[in-house]
Amino acid sequence: MSSSHENEDGRDLRKPFLHTGSWYRMGSRQSSSMMTSSQIIRDGSVSVLACVLIVALGPVQFGFTGGYSSPTQSDISRDLKLTVSEFSVFGSLSNVGAMVGAISSGQIAEYIGRKGSLMIAAIPNILGWLTISIAKDSSFLYMGRLLEGFGVGIISYTVPVYIAEIAPQNMRGSLGSVNQLSVTIGIMLSYLLGLFVNWRVLAILGMFPCLILIPGLFFIPESPRWLAKMGMTDDFEASLQVLRGFDTDITQEVNEIKRSVASSNRRATIRFSDLKQRRYWFPLMIGIGLLVLQQSTGTNGVLFYSSTIFQSAGISNSNVATFGLGAIQVIATAVSTWLVDKTGRRILLIVSSSGMTISLAVVASSFFIKGFVEESSTVYNVMGILSVIGVVGLIIGFSLGMGPIPWIIMSEILPVNIKGLAGSIATLANWFICWVVTLTAPLLLSWSDGGTFTLYMLMSAITVVFAGLLVPETKGKTLEEIQFSFR
Repeated sequence: MSSSHENEDGRDLRKPFLHTGSWYRMGSRQSSSMMTSSQIIRDGSVSVLACVLIVALGPVQFGFTGGYSSPTQSDISRDLKLTVSEFSVFGSLSNVGAMVGAISSGQIAEYIGRKGSLMIAAIPNILGWLTISIAKDSSFLYMGRLLEGFGVGIISYTVPVYIAEIAPQNMRGSLGSVNQLSVTIGIMLSYLLGLFVNWRVLAILGMFPCLILIPGLFFIPESPRWLAKMGMTDDFEASLQVLRGFDTDITQEVNEIKRSVASSNRRATIRFSDLKQRRYWFPLMIGIGLLVLQQSTGTNGVLFYSSTIFQSAGISNSNVATFGLGAIQVIATAVSTWLVDKTGRRILLIVSSSGMTISLAVVASSFFIKGFVEESSTVYNVMGILSVIGVVGLIIGFSLGMGPIPWIIMSEILPVNIKGLAGSIATLANWFICWVVTLTAPLLLSWSDGGTFTLYMLMSAITVVFAGLLVPETKGKTLEEIQFSFR
């Protein structure tokens, strides 16, 4: 007879931080009551979708943090007497905190598990929002923003990895897209609630996703692939059985995961010289390349400037228009969630980046033309409307592919024995470029509106070529098959 105590001798450090395996294995404890226990287990089983919806609260928090500064800028600046530069520092500090979180995210997720790392991420997020809500000066604002950023940095790596590791191969793309969909929902919620409540109340509301996430983590299983890597075979098989359903034969998937883990464990320590092997450098290059290009196309810079674009087009209430843009982003990302397992990742990346290139060309052209005509002319007004159409097209294009898919592919292609370190590097690169784009956007825009969007257009065109020539199609393959293809 097996018990949890038998597995604990000498292995405490290898147990998951949130070890909830016992509740869904109760049926194997007493063979004499197998029928009754099996019914209990079946009734209490946790579906993959339920697990994804629970961890998706993390990306909702991610999006809420990103969207918070937009509707609150004028109120915070007035109440705390902040200058424009001081508020700009406040906005950018979440990226700085996220870079610190990204550096540690892979190692935390490898050492204490995916669920444990999400618990670690939730706590500073809650403390950060609480600090902002009671802020009396800029120092409290800065401290809270850094704490939020640190948690978001961990979330941005851990959630897509967890979803990829628990999802069946035919649903991995659509479930993985829920990560980005949740981010856009968080952004939209911050825009919407910001129309009705003050910045302190909005900060308190920002705590709720993580306050719900923490207890939710106790009701979902740990990633079976992480458990297998840590040598917890019984827990690994029990977790996989819960995720696939208690009437499902998981023998083939169990064997594939065991073979993959055994292969990676033959060289448990990766030396720098090993990265010369194609099985390591090629997926690492693709993962980092996509996450860098995702930010280099300047979507965050365009969103930063969206209210001014709306005003130039004659839209008086830019906050409502910004919320409308957030709603469009949610809808387009939802469409991507539906499409990604039907069309494939690679084709969506190509279509997405092509649409972004065209949209950015429209925005850049409209600004160049506006510089040569009178403000009172019809052409000037038409160009303002055209720039809005271009921005909307950019957001739709980004949400269809370049928003969700780089995170999906990163979580799919990295080999299991370098996933922690490589994932941290890729996530750090993403947040660093995000910080650079956010920081330089106002400077570039003051230099030249049309020139700025032309630079973003060129980066988007490079993304089309990168996706077309280098990115492999991962639709319909197991994680083990994807990683074996690079050998």
